[in-house]
Amino acid sequence: MRALIWITESSWQACVDQAGALVPADADVTLLHVAASDVEYLAGHPGPGRLGRRRPPPPGPPVREIGEAEAQALLERGRERLGREAQLSARRGRIEREVLEAAEGFDLLVLARDGEPRREPKSIGHDARFVVDHAGCPVLLVWSQPPPGLDQMHWPPHLRR
Repeated sequence: MRALIWITESSWQACVDQAGALVPADADVTLLHVAASDVEYLAGHPGPGRLGRRRPPPPGPPVREIGEAEAQALLERGRERLGREAQLSARRGRIEREVLEAAEGFDLLVLARDGEPRREPKSIGHDARFVVDHAGCPVLLVWSQPPPGLDQMHWPPHLRR
């Protein structure tokens, strides 16, 4: 079995913990992080200044270098927390597209809910929803925190008591 674990800054611990508990020990595991390229572009290209003059880029290391270093560090922490051998993959671009392309050839894709912590469609953000709907392999969707109780769920009218 080949399993791809998609980790993000906000939910990587839960995703790695659940994958470690549910993915067979002999599985070939890859940890994936995808950085959005539009953030890098916006940070590196400030808007016009007064009278239409361009502002200089911010001082310090380029945003791309910082992002790559942070992604690699997050992947390393994920592998350490997983407690087993895993390949690391850092990609950048349109998140949904990169995850779907990375998942090609895998037997399982593990990802965490990234929306609001409730039992409703909004518990899954846009990127994760797109990936769940279009993945070419089975998907294991885990909670990034303990799920709320059924008493907190907003039931549709036809299911209410």
